[in-house]
Amino acid sequence: MIRALVTGASGAIGAAIARELARQGRHVIVHGNRNREQAEALVDELRAQGGSAEPVVFDVADGAASAAALETLLAAGPIQIVVNNAGIHDDAPLPGMRREQWHRVIDVSLHGFFNVTQPLLMPMVRTRWGRIVSVSSVAAITGNRGQANYAAAKAGVHGASRSLALELASRNITVNVVAPGIIESPMSAQAFPKEMIDRLVPMKRAGSAAEVASVVGFLAGESASYVTGQVISVNGGLA
Repeated sequence: MIRALVTGASGAIGAAIARELARQGRHVIVHGNRNREQAEALVDELRAQGGSAEPVVFDVADGAASAAALETLLAAGPIQIVVNNAGIHDDAPLPGMRREQWHRVIDVSLHGFFNVTQPLLMPMVRTRWGRIVSVSSVAAITGNRGQANYAAAKAGVHGASRSLALELASRNITVNVVAPGIIESPMSAQAFPKEMIDRLVPMKRAGSAAEVASVVGFLAGESASYVTGQVISVNGGLA
């Protein structure tokens, strides 16, 4: 059974991705950091539905902690699907942004991409099959007021993913990015009232976590074997 690691799986999009991969018959490693209980509850849910899953807890921004956790996981065999979904917001206009806000967001989203992905690459390469998918944001493509740190971090993941795709293409390993727009959640409901969504999004609605997960699931499967180095927007036509 192919093993899949989903970081940030205790959140709405990460949990939807974990469910999609479990539905496809993957063994899903459900990652959490502060939300250990939610990660463990999701594992219980996936197992109750006949899936195969296990939890793991570490801070992706901590290189040493990430390396130790991944070494333990790799003792059971290679991880051939990696979904880098962990990320945080700490918004402020750049003139008033604290240094800590800048560094923490980049530590999680960009350094976390390296801390999680790099240790898994050589075991994956030896199997000559793999899928690496990172979850980004429309902010990395268009920019967004108050999110210079978040946009910079996610745009960095775009560049790193395109470069890694070139490095791994001959090994039958694909590397892609999914960039969601406005996705339904309690937080987005406060930040994006219905009238704003109607004005910004041609489809005039927010997307769902399941719609993002379906694209990730496609990229993580056999049907996407000739798709690599791409940034795919899931945003209802948001420009």
